Amino acid sequence: MSTSTKKSDDTIPPEYPYAWSPNSTMTLDEFITKYKPSMVQNDGTKPWLWVRSKDTESLTSVEDQASALAKAATLLQEVTEKVEQIKNDDSIPVRSSKKTGAKSKKEVREQVQAEAVEKLKDISQEHGYVCGKWLIFAPSDRVDSIWAGISSSLVSGPLSSTSASCAKVATSPQNEVSGYQHVICVYIPDVYDKESVTEVMHVLLRKHGVNLSGVKSDLYTLIGLDSKHPSGISSTVWKNTALLKDAEIKELKDAYFAELSASKAAASAQTETTKKSKQAEGKPRLLLKKKNVKDEDPFASDDETDAKQPDSDKSGKGTTAMKRAHDSEREGDEGIARGKAKRKK
Repeated sequence: MSTSTKKSDDTIPPEYPYAWSPNSTMTLDEFITKYKPSMVQNDGTKPWLWVRSKDTESLTSVEDQASALAKAATLLQEVTEKVEQIKNDDSIPVRSSKKTGAKSKKEVREQVQAEAVEKLKDISQEHGYVCGKWLIFAPSDRVDSIWAGISSSLVSGPLSSTSASCAKVATSPQNEVSGYQHVICVYIPDVYDKESVTEVMHVLLRKHGVNLSGVKSDLYTLIGLDSKHPSGISSTVWKNTALLKDAEIKELKDAYFAELSASKAAASAQTETTKKSKQAEGKPRLLLKKKNVKDEDPFASDDETDAKQPDSDKSGKGTTAMKRAHDSEREGDEGIARGKAKRKK
């Protein structure tokens, strides 16, 4: 099995335009806004978007990488052949026997695979090729927000205080794929440093609420060791539950989503308050009406108010009618007075 010509997807190609670092001409926010994984289509030239928090060079020499790759590829080929032999060896029973002490095919196969995992670790540490990544899968409708959060966290947020220093996300396929999941990789310098790996895991769960799919060594990627490999060797160095219990994982994610919901509720309430305040400022002020007798005396009844006010006043015409009555009465009195004066003469 030859892997010497296998192209590595774990390094940023020279002059690659879809990568951001502190030396980039645009800000991180500009980069994230301009290049969204759900919008950038891979035409063969842009399979990944990269964000690197600091410009660092690999501590592993090219020679060590090549040696590690060669040894690991040879070992993988040998294990694959052994697994096939076990499968076809009729002398190895399908079921184990307590009476004879014979191991089952499954037990023999798993022993070979476990030994291979330890040998791959030895090869990696011998040549200092121990880098790898946390694997995350995100649906197309959420990948932009998840990627933006991880990128910002890596550069100036919670992830920046961990050993993680680089991340990448897969762009979109040219042709629409139903249920497509974008893989996101958060790189760590040593996959065998359990404490460091777990620290990054805590941040990804508590501060980002992502679905983690284990930790994979870059060496595993280069030799083509995936979940469907015929050797049956686990494609990840760490599974989630080997680092944290299911209950702890759930607790961390629940705390993240509870905090997110509270934040959204507070933002919504603030928006509503601001909206009502602006509406109130825009309304014209209403002039207050003068209080009438009834308003001045809260204990007055409708009958008492009507008694104080003539019926004619209720229609608004009372004042004019009363004035005319008084004028007529006065004119009559003056006429009588003039008549009496004439008789005296």
